[in-house]
Amino acid sequence: MAVARQRLAGSRVPSPSPDEVLDVARDLGCLQLDPIAVVARSHLLVLWSRLGPFDREALEVLQWRERQLFEYFAHAASLVLTEDFQIHHAHMRRFARGDTTWSRRVRTWLEENRDLRRHILRRLRAEGPLRSRDFEDRSRIGWQSSGWTAERNVSRMLDFLWAAGTITVAGRSGLTRWWDLSERWFPDWTPRRALPGPEVVRRAAQRSLRALGIARPRHIGQHFIRGSYPGLASALSALEREKQVSRVLVAEDPRPSEPWYVHQEDLSLLERLLAGKWEECEPRTTLLSPFDNLICDRSRTEELFGFRFRLEIYVPRSQRRYGYYVMPILWRDRLVGRIDPVMDRRRGRLVINAVHIDPGPAMPASVGREVAGTIRELARFLGASETDFSADVPAEWRRQLR
Repeated sequence: MAVARQRLAGSRVPSPSPDEVLDVARDLGCLQLDPIAVVARSHLLVLWSRLGPFDREALEVLQWRERQLFEYFAHAASLVLTEDFQIHHAHMRRFARGDTTWSRRVRTWLEENRDLRRHILRRLRAEGPLRSRDFEDRSRIGWQSSGWTAERNVSRMLDFLWAAGTITVAGRSGLTRWWDLSERWFPDWTPRRALPGPEVVRRAAQRSLRALGIARPRHIGQHFIRGSYPGLASALSALEREKQVSRVLVAEDPRPSEPWYVHQEDLSLLERLLAGKWEECEPRTTLLSPFDNLICDRSRTEELFGFRFRLEIYVPRSQRRYGYYVMPILWRDRLVGRIDPVMDRRRGRLVINAVHIDPGPAMPASVGREVAGTIRELARFLGASETDFSADVPAEWRRQLR
């Protein structure tokens, strides 16, 4: 159920159109943006896992021409749906308005740097879109941090104005963002009416549950707009009374006191799956970005799949267990292993530093061939002319992977 609702099962459409890419984004709710491109940007890998090799121009059309998607926070910085603007607008309205140490600090800094704020907004109104380098640093007080944001005053102000919804990302040149006023960038059809807080939680909880397929309340709260579900228990109770969501029993549940939910619109899918009718969602084999929506909640991943996954990007090389940018292997409805790939763009080669099989029930010999085919498909998507495997390949799959 979780795999099917994540669009990781069933037949794939060849040469998907922008509308078909949008359908996937709609089912997922968000596509996490991450600057690491050792293989490719994560949001591209997430779409590839579901669509296969797709024309990246389709995503460009959706984001920049049709403006069906925009950049904002979900569980992390992400591409989110313009049709969900009311959910995200609630987060914008709340930005830096709480009584936490962080909120008070941001408010004080913004107040002290009113001149910088006015300068940025005046320039954008007259000349936007603009990049951060196009603005003068007119701050009175520098932003203090022990990290990379220290004294990056223009960038900090832009980030805070973005979080508050005053400005938005209007274009990109690689990793460089072009900023413009939100009032000018969003299309006329954007739903802008502010919603009451409980209604925002109801809508977001349903978006989260549908993306997850089946979930406990804590899973819902950790997905989509992670940690921003005040009154979630009350919202789920109301949705249950209204028959928008239903509780389901999971066999051999180690925590039977904590309920599982399925959205009303997905009950028929659950019934078909329980009856063994997989025609619409035939299992497949694919690779997942380390930031993939299926596994972004590490605790749920371990609970559902028995698969422990941790990023090792910031772990010293000598202490890594699996590799730098590890992509889990999804076979049917199981996470059965992981690969450590690197795209060598200069030589046009996809280099597989290691392939690991996780402990678990026996798999047929055909799995190795399926994994090899998936790796070749990834190489084609990345524009690699060759795929190189290191010696670190499991014996069971060595012949298929070489």
